[in-house]
Amino acid sequence: MRVEKKYLIEEVAGHLKKSDYVILANYDKMTVADVSELRRRLAAHNAEFHVVKNSSLRVAAQALGLPNFDSALIGPTAVIVGGKNSPGVAKVIRDFIKEKQKIVVKAGVLSNKLISTREIEKLAELPSLDTLRAQLLGLLNQPAGMFVRVLNAVPQGVVNVLQAKVRAAEEKQ
Repeated sequence: MRVEKKYLIEEVAGHLKKSDYVILANYDKMTVADVSELRRRLAAHNAEFHVVKNSSLRVAAQALGLPNFDSALIGPTAVIVGGKNSPGVAKVIRDFIKEKQKIVVKAGVLSNKLISTREIEKLAELPSLDTLRAQLLGLLNQPAGMFVRVLNAVPQGVVNVLQAKVRAAEEKQ
């Protein structure tokens, strides 16, 4: 294998190792300005957009043990990788597609499983990572709050009964 080709494959493998997800897209209708804008939006989620050769991507994916996505490697291909917020990245891509209609998602890999464009759309519908964390904290706090209210109910009931007796005794006098 030529040194140049080996370098390209190592470069693509380096991109693929950056996250547990990879989104493959066709970028042939995009201008340089569109690519720059998409990269800027993805940077907010620590994600990256890289144009790659299909042959280099195929070899690098096989070397890393990723699922076979040869059927998606038709035409120009870009990979979107990086960051820990895959739903946020999917939302950025979805919104960019709605606005510009210049990029087409081919397929994706999430946790070493091949996912379709439809599944990527469903991923974009998930709440953000911060929202999920807030919901989880709310669920964790809820039982503790209910437990405190139950513990507080018994003494509060005793206090209410005693106050009622005091009022009744005051009314008799």
